[in-house]
Amino acid sequence: MSEIQRNLKGIYTIWYREILRFWSDRMRIVASLGQPLLFLFVFGSGLSPSMSGLAGGNMDFKLFLFPGIISMAVLFTAVSSAISIVWDREFGFLKEVLVAPISRSAVALGKVAGGSTVAVFQGLIILLLSPLIGVSLNVTQILQLVGLMLLTAAAMTSLGVLIASRVQSMEAFPVLMNFILMPMFFLSGSFFPLRDVPTWLEWLGRIDPLTYGVDPIRQVTLRGNVPQAVLESIRLHDISTDVLVLLIFWAVMMVPAVIAFRRME
Repeated sequence: MSEIQRNLKGIYTIWYREILRFWSDRMRIVASLGQPLLFLFVFGSGLSPSMSGLAGGNMDFKLFLFPGIISMAVLFTAVSSAISIVWDREFGFLKEVLVAPISRSAVALGKVAGGSTVAVFQGLIILLLSPLIGVSLNVTQILQLVGLMLLTAAAMTSLGVLIASRVQSMEAFPVLMNFILMPMFFLSGSFFPLRDVPTWLEWLGRIDPLTYGVDPIRQVTLRGNVPQAVLESIRLHDISTDVLVLLIFWAVMMVPAVIAFRRME
């Protein structure tokens, strides 16, 4: 077997292991839905009266929030999936993988592929709730959303893999993740529009990579569900711009993540 074939098989094996771990842990699936559902139905319903002026009073807050909750599920699942690296290091499995006859780059790519796929599954579960929110989607929109969720998940999983490759303890990883994830979520425009906000808040949103995942997901999800003028009033960038920024961020995170894996002891 050639080196390329070994590496491709290694990527597939690590990806498949991540999928099996996800599907075999039903409690993890249910628990990971708790926070998105809390935000969507409790906060969404509770804050709707105070957000009645959204888009000139022409948009239900739950409609605005729904794409942000999809992005939230993708973000938290993608980055948190990297905790398996720390877990595998603690229990010795990672050492066995690193001495296998495949490159360490293949290991990192397999982890990113597995975490991204799991995050998309989680996002699709949230997407099933769309009829309850009054959102109707056609096949084209669903396919576009899968692509956008996959790109967002790949970028966020690469960030998680980069961090996990440098963290040495199970206790430190969740604390560090919460320190990074919560600001990313709240500054991304998932929970409130980033238009007509203070300049400093607008710029924080612009440098938040998740903003460029939330914005296209919102545009695709709400297309045909709200008037085009309303959609124009809440969108931040063209979808092509959002996709380009996500691709750049994914590359910027993926390269050092692979390098960190190569140097891992």
